[in-house]
Amino acid sequence: MKSSIQRNIGPFALMLTGLGSIIGSGWLFGAWKAAKIAGPAAVCAWIIGAVVILAIALTYAELGAMFPESGGMVRYARYSHGALVGFISAWANWIAIVSVIPIEAEASIQYMSTWPYQWAHDLFVNGSLTPLGLVLSALLVIVYFMLNYWGVKVFARANTAITVFKFIIPGLTILGLLMSGFHSENFGTSTQFAPYGWSAVFTAVATSGIVFSFNGFQSPVNLAGEARNPSKSVPFAVIGSILLALVIYVLLQVAYIGAVNPADVAKGWSHFNFASPFAELAIALNLNWLAIMLYVDAFVSPSGTGTTYMATTTRMIYAMERNNTLPKMFGNVHPFYGVPRNAMWFNLGVSFVFLFFFRGWSSLAAVISVATVISYLTGPISLMALRRTATHVERPLRLPLMNVIAPFAFVCASLVLYWAKWPLTGEIILLMVVALPIYFYYQGKSGWDGWGDDLKAAWWLVAYLPTMAVLSVLGSKQFGGLNILPYGWDMLVVAVFALIFYFWGINTGYRTRYLDEREPEEDILEGVGV
Repeated sequence: MKSSIQRNIGPFALMLTGLGSIIGSGWLFGAWKAAKIAGPAAVCAWIIGAVVILAIALTYAELGAMFPESGGMVRYARYSHGALVGFISAWANWIAIVSVIPIEAEASIQYMSTWPYQWAHDLFVNGSLTPLGLVLSALLVIVYFMLNYWGVKVFARANTAITVFKFIIPGLTILGLLMSGFHSENFGTSTQFAPYGWSAVFTAVATSGIVFSFNGFQSPVNLAGEARNPSKSVPFAVIGSILLALVIYVLLQVAYIGAVNPADVAKGWSHFNFASPFAELAIALNLNWLAIMLYVDAFVSPSGTGTTYMATTTRMIYAMERNNTLPKMFGNVHPFYGVPRNAMWFNLGVSFVFLFFFRGWSSLAAVISVATVISYLTGPISLMALRRTATHVERPLRLPLMNVIAPFAFVCASLVLYWAKWPLTGEIILLMVVALPIYFYYQGKSGWDGWGDDLKAAWWLVAYLPTMAVLSVLGSKQFGGLNILPYGWDMLVVAVFALIFYFWGINTGYRTRYLDEREPEEDILEGVGV
C-alpha cells in the first residue's frame, strides 16, 4: 500500500541534517589526504572546493524549494529534459550517495585499527580491511539501517544529537593541536607553500575527499518533501551547512599542517601515511585525552553521516520508482512510520556490495568524489531550462544572479571532473552509463512513449561525457593526459567546452509531460515538528 511521506522536519533540524552529512569521515581523513597531495596549499583546496560546491548547491536550493519532494535530486533533470537525462542524472546521484554508506563504516573501523591492541591492528592491514574488519563494518551499516527503519522523526532526533557531538570533537581537535606547539614554518618558510605545484591543489579538490566531504548539502534537498516551509528551510539548511563546514575544515587543515613534525615535513608531504591521521598525531604529541576522544568520534561522526545517507538514498530510490525506472515495490511507504522500507532493504544490499569490493577509505573516496561531481552537472542546466520552459510552476525561492551562478557552477564542476586526472575520469564516466540497459528496459515496457523528445533533449549530455573523456586524455601531463593541451591552456579549453555544453543543455530543455508527476501538496501529511 502506498502512503504519504510526512512533513516533520523543521529548518534547524534540516540544516543539522545537512551538516550531519557533511561532517563525517571526511574531516577525519581529508586534511591528511589533501596535505599529502598538495602540501600546505591544501588550505586553498578546501576554499576552492567550498566555492564550487556552494555555487552548485545554490542551484539545487532553488530547485528543492520549487519541487519539495522526497528524493528530489533524482527527479529535477527528468522535469527539465525528459526521461533519458533524468535517468542518467538519477543514477549518478544515487551511485555517489549510496556508496558513502559503506565508506563511513569503513572509516570507523580503520580508525579503530590503531587502538593499542593486537586484535585491533589486525582489522586493517596493508591499506585494506581484513575479513574481521569487513564484518564489523557490515554491522555498523546495519546500525545505520535500524536508526532509519522506525521513521523520520527517530532519524532526525538521533541525527541532531549526533551532530552536536560532531561540533565538539573537531573543535577540541583544532584547539588541542594548535596549543600543543604550532610549527608556522610548515606553511612555507622551511618548505614551499605549494611544493607539488598548483595543479596538485586542483587535483586535491577533486580526489582527496574535499568534494566528497561537502557532499552532504544534498540531504536537505532530498528531504525537502519532509520539511516544513521548504521555500525557507531548504536554502537556509543548504547554505548554512556548507559555510559552517568550511570553517571547520579550514581550521582542521591549518591545525594539521602546523602540528606535524618539521623534520618529517622535510622528507616531503607525500611521505605521510596514517591509518587514523588525527588520532596518531595526537598520540605523537602526548595528547592522549584527545586521541581517546577521536577514537570515540571515529564512530560517532561517520555513523551520523552513514545514518543520514541511509535516509536520503532511501528517498532517492522512492523517487526513482516514481520516475518509472524501478519496480513499484520500492514506492511503497509504511503507513505508520512513513518510510519506504523496501527501498531501505535494497540500499542495504547495495551498501554491502560496495563494502566488500572497496576495502579502505582511500580506495573509495576518490571514486565517490568524481561520481559526485558528475551527479551535480545537470543541476544548473535543469534550473535555467525550467526557468525558460516551466514558467507556470510556482517558485517560492528565486535567487538573484543565477544567470552568472549557474554557468559558473557548471564550468567549475567540469573542471573538477578534469582535475581528477585520466584514467579515473574515464572510469567514472563509464560507470555513469553502464546502467542504461535498465532505462531501455523500462522504456520498452512503456512502448517507447515520448522517446523522440527525450532523446533530442539528451544529446548535449550524450555528447558531453565522451568529450570530457577525450579532453582528459589530451590534457596536460599534470592531469594525467598526453600533454597535447599544455598546462593552463587545457583548463581554458575545458571551460570553453563546458560553456558550449551548458548553453546547449539549456536550449534543449522543454516543457516535459513529467512535470505532471510532481508530488502534489495535498498528498503530503503535515506532522509534528522535530
